[in-house]
Amino acid sequence: MQLRATSRVSLTALLGTPVTDAQGTLRGKLKDIAVATGADAGRVAGLVLKTRSGLAIVPSEEVMETPAGTLELRTSGALVPLKDQGSYLYLQQDLIDRQIIDVHGRKVVRVNDVDLEWLGRGSAHLLRVAEVEVGLRGAVRRIFKGLLPRATLETLSRRFAASGIPWQFVDVIEVDPARRVKLRIEHERLNDIHPSDLAEILEDLPPAEREAIFTALDEEVAAEALEEADPKLQKALLEKLDDEKIADIVEEMDPAAAADLLAELSEEQSDAILEEMEPEERQEVEELLEFDEDSAAGAMTSEFVAVAYEATVAQAVQALKDFDGDPETVTEIYLLGERRALRGSVSLARLVMAQPETHIGVLAESRVLSCPFDRRQNELAEIFDKYNLHSLPVVDSLGRMVGVVHADHVISFLRERL
Repeated sequence: MQLRATSRVSLTALLGTPVTDAQGTLRGKLKDIAVATGADAGRVAGLVLKTRSGLAIVPSEEVMETPAGTLELRTSGALVPLKDQGSYLYLQQDLIDRQIIDVHGRKVVRVNDVDLEWLGRGSAHLLRVAEVEVGLRGAVRRIFKGLLPRATLETLSRRFAASGIPWQFVDVIEVDPARRVKLRIEHERLNDIHPSDLAEILEDLPPAEREAIFTALDEEVAAEALEEADPKLQKALLEKLDDEKIADIVEEMDPAAAADLLAELSEEQSDAILEEMEPEERQEVEELLEFDEDSAAGAMTSEFVAVAYEATVAQAVQALKDFDGDPETVTEIYLLGERRALRGSVSLARLVMAQPETHIGVLAESRVLSCPFDRRQNELAEIFDKYNLHSLPVVDSLGRMVGVVHADHVISFLRERL
């Protein structure tokens, strides 16, 4: 049978509450609430009391709320000294007035209070975290705590609209790497946030918190966020990382974005990072670094899907499956003739509707647009606008396809000049 919520109380209201035993003897006052992390995230592991002999902890199921508003221990033996303070997340110590990430709202917010729920069934009383309060209601509770009676303060605070974030959408920031590991804070939910939103979140954080989040991200996610960050933020994110770690992240980036990033760094640091990269990825980036930054070659990526003009639909589909780049950037497959000469393209819509044995050249759009590698970026923007393009192949002086410029790069180029 599932426990149901019987009442809600704020952390601010609970702090300082006297805790007695069944005989009415004062055993201490509530100082903090310890919460589990990892798989048990949000479960109240215990109530931390300030006693005459020091800090002690008691499981929440061994505490119940009395009609008088105090807290009562079921059994005195459940209260034990708090020895290892690093095993839990503490709501007052680690959350109040600290910044957290609202995963659902995709933003950084400051915690003013925490709302908890008493769960009851028969004689059972459990406490769980419901949500964090980031609005004026929580701020008012904290400002007037101790100045107004508890009931009066609660009435006053409710005049302000609640602005809460359910606990399941809260991502806690812990700057201490050792404690982060111990608490099993892994930031897995950040992997589902769009890279642009993640880059904005990182920009809004102070340096220490930003470093804690970025270094804990999966390398592929970190690479995607780095691609969306402006050069100043990119440098800040990489500042505390060693060259080997940076190389691991850069290898996951689009080669064009990686080249742009390394071009912003000092030649010494750029060379050191390239030295740590795998040979294939290093060669792609080095080739792009040689091009003029304001040219089509400087704006292109060398990651695209291409097959021989004589290939079948089945072979083209396999090339798609084997593609190591970002699949979201692929809108068409390019057909190459001898010496990688561009002979046409096929949209993915046409491809999926064709029979596997069909020669892909039959489906090709032969009037595919392309541009020379030395075309200036302002001219590129005019081509994208005129033909309403998603992407544009880039060819060298011999007509060989060497890369693709995507619309998002052109948009970024135009935004920089606004």
